Amino acid sequence: MNMEIEEVMSCQALPLLSLNHVSLLVKDVWDSKRFYEDVLGFCLVKRPSSFNFHGAWLYNYGIGIHLLENKTIEDLDINDEPRPINPKDNHISFQCTDVDLVKRRLDEMGIRYVIALVEEEGIKVDQVFLHDPDGYMIEMCNCDNIPIVAISSSCHFIKPNKFGTYNDNIMMPIATPNYSCGFMETLMMENLSMDMLNFSF
Repeated sequence: MNMEIEEVMSCQALPLLSLNHVSLLVKDVWDSKRFYEDVLGFCLVKRPSSFNFHGAWLYNYGIGIHLLENKTIEDLDINDEPRPINPKDNHISFQCTDVDLVKRRLDEMGIRYVIALVEEEGIKVDQVFLHDPDGYMIEMCNCDNIPIVAISSSCHFIKPNKFGTYNDNIMMPIATPNYSCGFMETLMMENLSMDMLNFSF
């Protein structure tokens, strides 16, 4: 047993490419689906027909959200009094193009949120935090204002296939995708951008 652990620890990191999806246990798939579609802009996609439990798959921005219905989860009981929104809680974060527009739209929809500001060497990052219907924390930010710099020189980033470029151990954002056009058109433009970058380096 000890030998197996030593062998695993001496190997290189697992051959990962990207974050594929986040699965969330929810009390009501319909309520959660509506939130992720109407508020965050996700699209409902087909689930495997072999699943024998209620749920929904949604996709956009290069990531999937998988909702699994479980009405018996006591930890997810929603009280009449809303939970405080704590930016230091576990959360999923989405890069956005316009934080002020996010806040205006949330105000229009009557959705509670809190804001935070991060400053690093004169660079500012605006953050907006809110809860989904089950109390999961969602963040929207302009976090790519701050370059991602590896602490260790032995760490090398895997080149993302969409929203960023990399230069050894520093990752910088590329132009923000335009989501005003259709989903397939956006995907084609993202792939074209990455192909052009591949030719450049």
